[in-house]
Amino acid sequence: MGWLSRFLAAIAFFAIGVLFSPETFGSKSVTHLSAYLKLAHLLCFSTAFGSALWVTFIGGIIMFKNLPRHQFGNLQSKMFPAYFLLVGVCCAISVAAFGYLHPWKSASTAEKYQLGFLLSAFAFNLTNLFVFTPMTIEMMKQRHKVEREENIGTEVGWSKNREVAKANPKLAAMNKKFGMIHGLSSLANIMSFGSLAMHSWYLAGKINL
Repeated sequence: MGWLSRFLAAIAFFAIGVLFSPETFGSKSVTHLSAYLKLAHLLCFSTAFGSALWVTFIGGIIMFKNLPRHQFGNLQSKMFPAYFLLVGVCCAISVAAFGYLHPWKSASTAEKYQLGFLLSAFAFNLTNLFVFTPMTIEMMKQRHKVEREENIGTEVGWSKNREVAKANPKLAAMNKKFGMIHGLSSLANIMSFGSLAMHSWYLAGKINL
């Protein structure tokens, strides 16, 4: 199934959902605008949370354990900018929708905290997208070049890098810098995921099953 078919299928299911929503059959408890904003918030939040969960705890680990290390790094360098962009856009829409539905002046303390969590997730993703990810990718490319000269990087899983770095000061210095930048990027990603997780707890308390 091509991307166009998948997109049309998603639009069809969305249209069916709108058709059978309570508002379509005359419910006046919620205005159409607020219903659409709630839908936008829920879809974007769930997309951001699901993407963060998969990339952080599942997809990355599977790729690390099954791909040659340089191939894994090159794939990550293509995937992470798209990942942070997707999550950042979804967070921005969620912030806008939630902020409109709960204006700051009339919002409760809990709602203000939730807006703060969403803003935090948005900020952490922007930081990763525009600061840490470009630095990490550039450092990775430089380190790969040195590793190829040492005939390492084709192994799957844990690297032979540390052993070789003991006799190669240049590689050791690169490892230290890369580890620092990558660590900050990972921390920002975890903080973003944690902020989204806090909001998921809030949303769970609002659902009537």
